[in-house]
Amino acid sequence: MIKLNCAVLTISNTRTGANDTTGDYLVDQLQRAGHQCLERAINPTNLYDIRKTVSAWIANPDIHVIITNGGTGFGPQKNTIAALQPLFDQTVTGFGELFRQLSFEDIGSSAIQSDACAGLANNTVIFCIPGSTNAGRLAWTRLIREQLNSQHTPCNFADHCATKS
Repeated sequence: MIKLNCAVLTISNTRTGANDTTGDYLVDQLQRAGHQCLERAINPTNLYDIRKTVSAWIANPDIHVIITNGGTGFGPQKNTIAALQPLFDQTVTGFGELFRQLSFEDIGSSAIQSDACAGLANNTVIFCIPGSTNAGRLAWTRLIREQLNSQHTPCNFADHCATKS
């Protein structure tokens, strides 16, 4: 199994280190899966603050995976997708489609308000998921965990990320 170096960014104007349950969950699950969380941050919903943090992580040759949580819905404070999609070299269209399908099973038609997405930038895979812990758990258990497992077939992102230079 390939051990990946990861970064977790919580995007919120209200979360702190004391109440970032989704960030805590993601870091815990990454470690349980044998990966390492090298960076963790909480950013406000400012488009440029988000872009600054993630751009630095994309440029860091030691970071293979970035998982952001929060800011993927609709409204004036929901800037994650606008901040990060321009940074993608390639969009992983199926991630958002599958996340919304799985989310629909849990929350019904409210799933259409999730703009969850994923992409690749500088051989770094980036997952942008909603900020609720339930959404983080859904994304991790049903999609992200397997895609970061180098033994998952027929394909996974671990091989792409491990070649980052």
